[in-house]
Amino acid sequence: MESSQTGSTPLELLSFHNTALRKLPVDDTGEPGSRTVPGACFSRIRTLQPLLRPHLAALSRSALALLGLGDRDVLEDPRAPEYLSGSRLLPGSQPAAHCYCGHQFGLFAGQLGDGAALYLGEVDSGPQGRWEIQVKGAGVTPYSRDGDGRKVLRSSIREFLCSEAMAALGIPSTRAASLVTSDLRVMRDPLNSGQRSPERCSVVLRLAPSFIRFGSFEIFLGRDEFSGLQGPSAGRHDIRAQLLDYVIDSFFPSIQQDHSHRKDRNMTFFREVMTRTAELVAKWQCVGFCHGVLNTDNMSILGLTLDYGPFGFMDRYDPDFISNASDKRGRYSYQAQPSVCRWNLARLAEALGSELDPAEAGAILDDFMLTYEGFYLSIMRKKLGLVSREEAEDGQLISDLLRVMHNTGADFTNTFRLLSRVPWPEEGDCEREAVGPVVDLILQQCSSIEELKVANMPTMEDRELAMILSMAHTNPVMFSMAAGSPGVAQQLERMGRLKELLETDQEELKEKQRDDWTRWVRRYRRRLSRECDDTSNLSPIKKRRLSVMNSNNPRVVLRNYIAQNAIQAAEKGDFSEVNRVLEALEDPYSDTSGLEPPDGFTACGEKEQREKDVTVGYDRKPPTWAQRICIT
Repeated sequence: MESSQTGSTPLELLSFHNTALRKLPVDDTGEPGSRTVPGACFSRIRTLQPLLRPHLAALSRSALALLGLGDRDVLEDPRAPEYLSGSRLLPGSQPAAHCYCGHQFGLFAGQLGDGAALYLGEVDSGPQGRWEIQVKGAGVTPYSRDGDGRKVLRSSIREFLCSEAMAALGIPSTRAASLVTSDLRVMRDPLNSGQRSPERCSVVLRLAPSFIRFGSFEIFLGRDEFSGLQGPSAGRHDIRAQLLDYVIDSFFPSIQQDHSHRKDRNMTFFREVMTRTAELVAKWQCVGFCHGVLNTDNMSILGLTLDYGPFGFMDRYDPDFISNASDKRGRYSYQAQPSVCRWNLARLAEALGSELDPAEAGAILDDFMLTYEGFYLSIMRKKLGLVSREEAEDGQLISDLLRVMHNTGADFTNTFRLLSRVPWPEEGDCEREAVGPVVDLILQQCSSIEELKVANMPTMEDRELAMILSMAHTNPVMFSMAAGSPGVAQQLERMGRLKELLETDQEELKEKQRDDWTRWVRRYRRRLSRECDDTSNLSPIKKRRLSVMNSNNPRVVLRNYIAQNAIQAAEKGDFSEVNRVLEALEDPYSDTSGLEPPDGFTACGEKEQREKDVTVGYDRKPPTWAQRICIT
């Protein structure tokens, strides 16, 4: 494999250092095919697997800037599609695949690794720091198992757009600098329906300081008592120490410098990972983001959002929201994410083993939920514009807001954005006149009775549900025990809400929704009135409230239907919608950025009749067909 020696384009002049391959053990055997890789953190990839006629589909200017590149540096380079897809070797790069393990849906899965991603190396871009470059979808590696190492256009667009959306929202994330597609096709079954069809192979160029994850440390685990599997480097505590030293020295230098005692250093590191993870998941919860596959192999050691698969941003607020259609039991539901992150941290502690003090590690884990709640409450206060003081009752005000949102089926993103329109309480104002207009706006974001009926249908299999209901009559004691389990309790709660809905009509529902929102908005205004005791300072506080709210409540997020519109256009060869969506997502808090898709983007093949200049904006309540999108 030879690198290009003739060109001197900006891409070819990237300064690669590839520290990870110098400081960590590398499998250099070059054996073909999937295999177990003992005693190594990386495997060299000696043969590239070029795409057929690769071509650029989209670029992120802000991500490219992290490498010191401009979009013209790429657009004017005739070899750029090959370089950015792993089809041609960038000078100085050293392709490799990372070895890691993981607990998947709670069970240790043994060796996993980069089955479709290639590490190209690390680039020093001066003031922007050091960035690891990966190409995702570049072909088979020793960790591909039965896969072909390819990613298709559909999943690549979602990863490209969401990586950049999260960064623009201020949420730590890996980045996506480019999207390259090709004329190479692979067979896929997108709906797990047994029907496979050809899809275009595509590659995302990903950036991060490091892609090392919790699962990177699980390659040293011994045989698991439940799955019977073990890490490929089980018992190699020497390599574990080497990996830990590399991570702390490279990415937590202040911790390395501040501690001469190894175990003290390691405990400080573990606490920092816990804190970053708690802050990350708090930020997810506050924008309604659900990762979908929070396995330990998808948890960044740096506290970044990592590996965008069946993710989703909530439309209608539902604490039980599941973005991954394959997650039948809701292990990775929206409301479960904080506790799952804590569980994953416990698995990281087990993987680090004797490098940590067990009692101290347990105490750090015990601090996780309090740390998470502190971050969560701080962000939620900003979303409500509570900027001057903190009150003990704020947590209840937020909980009651979410309860009303859930009961009324309110849109999560749009409802929070509308709260900045709640008028500041003024002496002598008529509360009904002050509250009424904003409540009317919020009601437009609430669900209809038919939508709520669908949302509250039990998700348990009919046979299982019938058995539990029968138990209520035949064996009340057993039923009481079953009803105490979270899964059954959730189904019974759904049935209770569904029964109420079946006994009411749309008009009664709207009146109840209005009453619920009016009561909460009045409470919120009373809380706002306590933000300032000195009326002479009121004007700057009111301005700050609006500024903070509008910079913490996005107007646009990457909803599934927005991504689906872009995907369907791209599959027909039109990438303009991908780029339009990217532009909107890069400025998610703005009231002025272009949030209107072009006329005719209605997705799912449903051509709707509308006036030429009237469109469903990216910041509007989702269309009805969006509920049918299935992501696995």
